[in-house]
Amino acid sequence: MPKLTPMMQRYQEVKRENPEALLLFRMGDFYELFYEDAEVAAKSLGLTLTSRDKNSDNPVPMAGFPYHALRPHLQKLIRQGFRVAVCEQVEDPKTAKGMVKREVTQVVTPGTLTDDDLLDPRESNFLCALHADKSGTCGLAWIDISTGRFVAADLPEAHVIDELARLDPSEVLISEEQPKAVVSVRQQWEGTPLYTPRQPWSFGNDESRRLLNEHFGTATLEGFDLDDAGPGVTAAGALLDYVRETQKTALGHITIIEPHRRGERLIIDEATRRSLELTRTIRDGERAGSLLAVIDETVTSMGARLLADWLSGPLTDVKAINARLDAVEELRRETALCRNVREQLDEAYDLERLTGRVATGRTSPKDLVCLGKTLALLPKLKAKLSGRGASLLNSLEAKLDLCPEVRTDIEKLLVEDPPLLTSEGNMIRPGVDTRLDELRELARGGKAWIAKYQAKQSERTGIPNLKVGFNKVFGYYLEVTAAHRDKVPDDFIRKQTLKNQERYITPELKEYEDKVLGAEEKAIALEQQLFDALKTRVAEYVPRLQQTSVVLASLDVLAGLATLAGSRDYCRPEMTDEPVLDITDGRHPVLDRLRPSGEFVPNDIHLGGEHEAIVVLTGPNMAGKSTYIRQSALLTILAQLGSFVPATSATIGVADRVFARVGASDDVGRGQSTFMVEMTETARILHAATKRSLVILDEIGRGTSTYDGLSLAWSVTEYLHDSVDCRTLFATHYHELTDLPKSLSRAGNWHVAVHEADGEITFLHKIVRGATNRSYGLHVASLAGVPKQVVDRADQILESLEAEPAEGNAKRRPGPKRTRKEKQIPLFATEEHPMISHLRELDVDAMTPLEALQEIARIRERLRSE
Repeated sequence: MPKLTPMMQRYQEVKRENPEALLLFRMGDFYELFYEDAEVAAKSLGLTLTSRDKNSDNPVPMAGFPYHALRPHLQKLIRQGFRVAVCEQVEDPKTAKGMVKREVTQVVTPGTLTDDDLLDPRESNFLCALHADKSGTCGLAWIDISTGRFVAADLPEAHVIDELARLDPSEVLISEEQPKAVVSVRQQWEGTPLYTPRQPWSFGNDESRRLLNEHFGTATLEGFDLDDAGPGVTAAGALLDYVRETQKTALGHITIIEPHRRGERLIIDEATRRSLELTRTIRDGERAGSLLAVIDETVTSMGARLLADWLSGPLTDVKAINARLDAVEELRRETALCRNVREQLDEAYDLERLTGRVATGRTSPKDLVCLGKTLALLPKLKAKLSGRGASLLNSLEAKLDLCPEVRTDIEKLLVEDPPLLTSEGNMIRPGVDTRLDELRELARGGKAWIAKYQAKQSERTGIPNLKVGFNKVFGYYLEVTAAHRDKVPDDFIRKQTLKNQERYITPELKEYEDKVLGAEEKAIALEQQLFDALKTRVAEYVPRLQQTSVVLASLDVLAGLATLAGSRDYCRPEMTDEPVLDITDGRHPVLDRLRPSGEFVPNDIHLGGEHEAIVVLTGPNMAGKSTYIRQSALLTILAQLGSFVPATSATIGVADRVFARVGASDDVGRGQSTFMVEMTETARILHAATKRSLVILDEIGRGTSTYDGLSLAWSVTEYLHDSVDCRTLFATHYHELTDLPKSLSRAGNWHVAVHEADGEITFLHKIVRGATNRSYGLHVASLAGVPKQVVDRADQILESLEAEPAEGNAKRRPGPKRTRKEKQIPLFATEEHPMISHLRELDVDAMTPLEALQEIARIRERLRSE
């Protein structure tokens, strides 16, 4: 094997230290990749794959790109799920003795992004760590490195998936020796983040406590209201260790670690979050079309991220909810105040992420100027908020730290439009430093002298097109075309001969070159020193800047909600701890926004209190049943995050959990059928729902036979009525369920109104009291474009079925009278199946939900064996 050069030896050393990352190795003006990394990068980035030492027996695959293209290439690699180690030249090649020193300055992964051009400005980017102790209790910790928000929680295994669904992390750290509970979570959760295995020792409780206490300068974590011995602390320590390892810089913006308490937030499980399309649509997984998208009237990126956080975890405390509603109401009423606040915020930059870059030492001159401009907006904003009626607005005004020292320092030192890179110079204002002004003047004077020198030599030699040029190899030189070589004087020293030009230098020219270039280099070096000192001073204010960024984000969300309420004619909900849902003329917030004005049909919702606790909702497909039941959940969630709601009036009892069993789909990846997915979600509702919960169910039992499904739907409804007594909306096509209110005192029937005339139907999308015994399935099929021949044949079969008695002794509701077109042979025998007798003998009232599911499974196996 050929001997490696010193540079390739260093590459091999760095690669051994970062075996799982693609290594970008800085060489002059390029980042290079070698061996397998080069092959992967060439394919992923569309680079040309070449080789080093082409003529040797073992050429080395190589690919690269210019240093200024780092960010777009990093973005592509991270989006494809790669880890990338960036190895920079950490000393000046001009002053280096021997090979330029190179070190990895940052390891970039999906969960450790900090640069704006790699992040979605309106979304948080969470890195999580998951750990489980011997008892099976799970610790979950998460951090957004771009802002410094750091949270830890101890959770039962069953709740971890809900939290992961809420956070939607980009990367999750796990131990290489995964506990059983962690394996179970990974198998059940549908999220697809990058899983990063870590050494088991990094999930040691003692080591985690040591790292956290060392970082925060504490002796115990009890001051953060955390259990030192809990698995959440262990996960947090593993997370901090990884962040230190990848960032390789100060982490001054991680100033506290917050405990997470599930009881303070409305619990929304993964299936419900997906079904209600809170932040992403089911169709394409995009933000557009979700509830978040239609209510987002924020004007800052930090406000958009905070709104997403509020929506993902609404409040459960009536007092806290009303505090937000008070602020929204005042801003809605005081339209001039709201407009002024939004205008000021619209000019603000992302202070939260700017502060994060200040704390990690990765801030640029432009970043600090943006920070200063944002701080300049605060005095006027603070004055506007003074003396407000809403307690929350007063609290935010009091916490709004103007940080005048930071603003003054930045404005005094930096020019208004500095370059992006400090190496370009010209970022420090004139008059800040006498020595810097002198160097700049010398550099400018030298350049003027060179211009005069060119004119002087042209006149002296009689060469009209003589000019002074510059390159990094020769510095300044005199260039003469080949046609005037005979006019070149003896004191010109030839340095280079080209095809049509000759290049010369003179002692006088080199003397001034030294003055000019020396002055420029010294000026840039001095500017960098002054800028570094400014960064250090600003970093001392990170906690105060973080507090101000939270205030600005909160104001943005509240003003955005006020703007939404005013523009869409939303009403303030009356919040109560009583389990009621009483809404007049409620509208679906997404459809009401996306459809033309006035097209959406509003409906009342009455659950709990003086009204039924359970509503059985019947009606045809496409008439609006699913929209109606989803609407009730969305209005509850909106109210609990502190928003007005699309309705004429609303009294909303705070829910502890919202459940939505809507839609049906196979889970092929885990080998689960539609019915199994449906029953798993239903079982979870039956076990976890409380009297304060809100449950919406759509077509329970569709994934199995009619009688299986009907019996399950019946039993589930009874259990929710008798054992849970929670607010429930149940949309169904099982018209037999409309008999439930006869035996359930707190159940009632509602249906979707349909207008029939001359054999045609019109969906009125209006929910009215009472039951319906029609599904209008054939009409819907016709509207959907099913061929007329198929619809007509289905009509014939339906007549035949309706003419025959139902199987067993089940009571069938006859359909509307029809004119028979032809005699039909019965499709089903009238003799009772033995399984019907078995079902009739079951004591359903004495069975638990789990026992009912197990019995259904046994029945299915018996039927399959027949």
